[in-house]
Amino acid sequence: MGLRIDRKQDKRVVHACTHNLADIPNGVTVCSADLVAGRVLQEGTVIGKDEAGLFHAVKTARVTEEATNAATSYKVAKGHHFKKGDFVMLKVGGKAYAVTGIDSSEATHDTITVGTTLGEAVKVGDALVEAKAQAASGAAFKYKPKAMTGDSYDVEALNNHFVTAVTIGQFKGSVIPAVSDDIKAALPNIFIF
Repeated sequence: MGLRIDRKQDKRVVHACTHNLADIPNGVTVCSADLVAGRVLQEGTVIGKDEAGLFHAVKTARVTEEATNAATSYKVAKGHHFKKGDFVMLKVGGKAYAVTGIDSSEATHDTITVGTTLGEAVKVGDALVEAKAQAASGAAFKYKPKAMTGDSYDVEALNNHFVTAVTIGQFKGSVIPAVSDDIKAALPNIFIF
């Protein structure tokens, strides 16, 4: 077994969690297979548990430009963890379709293209949310929201991440990943201001 040294540069971080009133004791393990290696699992990322007890990020992307109800491409803020083949929805009970492509060539945003329109007009600041499966109606969360991460973590390939999971707390909405009304309803003890 050899010595491993990683070289990293510290960056100034604005913390999103202003009050952590309760968390899951001893933290939880978040699966890295769903995430994009080299990006950051941001503080305030919503997480949910699978049947085996492993936690996963509830992927979201913040919309940066309005889109009509017939749109199949959505401009979103950089830093999301969506991959081609993931299913996206705008709300629980609505439509969900697969991501057919992600254009990351622009400096200011990514463009997520979906196979079929999600059927709703989208405003700036709305969230695309990962869905369980393709659905013409009745879309559901892939992982039901249980908590939010209490710190930021660098995502490394093939390494699951041990994180703080806040269940009762307060977060700054301007510095956390996009959160939909459905996610807020699923986490009634998290206050986002």
